[in-house]
This record gives sequence, C-alpha cells and structure tokens, in this order.
Amino acid sequence: MGGMKLHKAIFASLFPLLSALPALAGDGAQITGSPTVATADTRYGPFDLFDHRSDYGEGVFPEPFLVDDSDLEQGEFRLDWLHTRDGDQHTDLFTGEIEHGFGLVTLELEVPVERDDFAGKRVSGFDNINPGIRAPLYQYVTPDGFINTTFGTALEVGVPTNSAVSRNTEVVPKVFNDLALGDHFTLQSIFGYSMLYGPKGDGEEGGLNTFEYGFVLGWTIPHKEMAIPYVQQTIPVFELQGYKELDNGAASFNSVLGNAAVRFNMNSIGALQPRLGIGLVFPMTNAAREEEHWGIYTSLVFEF
Repeated sequence: MGGMKLHKAIFASLFPLLSALPALAGDGAQITGSPTVATADTRYGPFDLFDHRSDYGEGVFPEPFLVDDSDLEQGEFRLDWLHTRDGDQHTDLFTGEIEHGFGLVTLELEVPVERDDFAGKRVSGFDNINPGIRAPLYQYVTPDGFINTTFGTALEVGVPTNSAVSRNTEVVPKVFNDLALGDHFTLQSIFGYSMLYGPKGDGEEGGLNTFEYGFVLGWTIPHKEMAIPYVQQTIPVFELQGYKELDNGAASFNSVLGNAAVRFNMNSIGALQPRLGIGLVFPMTNAAREEEHWGIYTSLVFEF
C-alpha cells in the first residue's frame, strides 16, 4: 500500500513537466545570466515559475560523475570509464552520452558497455540503453543573488539489450534541486524511484523497486584564484550515491558510495570546451563494501 502511494506521488510530480513542455521549450532562449539586483520583470514562463537570473544552464554546476546530471545542457558529449575492484573481482563500465537542450528541456541518450571479471571468468556486453528527459519546474533567486535554486523533474527509461548484463527494463522518475550559494559553492540533489520489469528469479531482478538518491557538492575556483595553464575553472567535487532496495526483504540494505573528485574546465578549442575529471570511488556502508572496495572514475566531457 505504501509503495502504491509512493508511485502515485512520484508520477504526480511528473505531470507539471509534461504539461509545461511547450512553454519551457519556447522560453529557454530568454535566459540571460545572473544580475544581482531583482526587478519586477525577472519572472517569466507559466505562472511566473522561472527567473531570468537563474544559474540553471549557465555552466555554474559541475558535471557529476556517479550521480545523474540535472543541469540544463544545450550541447554535451561525454565519455566515462569507471573501474572498480573487490578482491579478485573487477568491473569496467564504459559509457558514452550525448545531451541536447531545447529551451529549458534537456534530452539525453546514454550507451554503457560493462565488462565483469571474476576468478578468471569474463562477462561483458551492452548494458541498458538509457534515453532521458529533464526540465525545471520552479526557480528562486534572492534579491542579492546569493541563493540561486532550481527545482525540477526528470524521467529515465532503461531499454534492455538482452546481453548477459542487460535483461530488465527500468523506469526511473526523478525529482532534483540545483542550488548555488554565492560564487563558489554548489549542491546538486536528485532522488529517484527505480522500477524493474522483466525476468524474475535465477539472479534476475525483475519486479524490484529501489529508492535512489545522490548529492554532488562542488567548490568552483576560477583561473584568477588558481592560475593553472589552459584551465578556466578547477572544481573539487564530493559525491554521495546511494540506493535502498524496498521490497527484497532486506529492510536494512542501504548501499552508499562516495567519490572524491576534481574536474578541470579547460580553455575552449574552437566551439568545443573540454572538461576533464578524475575521482576516487570508495564504499561508505557495509552493503556497498560487499559490492566493491575501491574504484577510479575518469571522465572527458565536451561542451559544444
């Protein structure tokens, strides 16, 4: 009964996104940056839900590593590699992703390839292909611009490839918040409800429902404060990525990974801006330690 209420609440949160898509796509080109003084005409969009002074989509929020992206991306292509180890078992996850914005709406497509090695045996293949969509629902900026926050919603669907590592369809509605405080600190928060559909038993997870969550803390250091050659911004990042299985009989199961990382936003090369990132991934709960002991995350992003 509680799961049904949670389903209804999450899908109800997606209704404003669907109803507002035409207006969002039409008004996004009016984003103009972040003046520090509020005026009567800074609000716009349906019911004046949005603010022209918002940092959303202005390159203020760093690209996450483990956690799903929630910022507006007008054009982005990225290649990621996550290598994790647990004793003699190790996993490599290679991911290619492209994102494109239409006004305030971002569409994305993620294509991952997974390779698992355990005791001399290897299993590999394409993981779920993940198309997604996200958009803001409400923005608030204080008169002095110090607090700059955006609330939004997203939906991701995992399409199985029927490989050895991809058998179930996954549907994940999400809500998110992007918060900037002043000129340096950012916090991105995202919460999702994952539902798997497909085979059950014999190691398959069809029917499993999972609460997913993530937090990305960033501190942006501009070139004038840390003059690294060819680097516009240096951004130390700390991430928390967690999930809790809701209906497998293990009420205490809560897996949380941490990631201590740094991202370098480089000088542009023509129309492309490279953004390099590397992070150290580590378990923060006993449930996470059962899956991996440590990992390295490398990320190459191109903004265009």
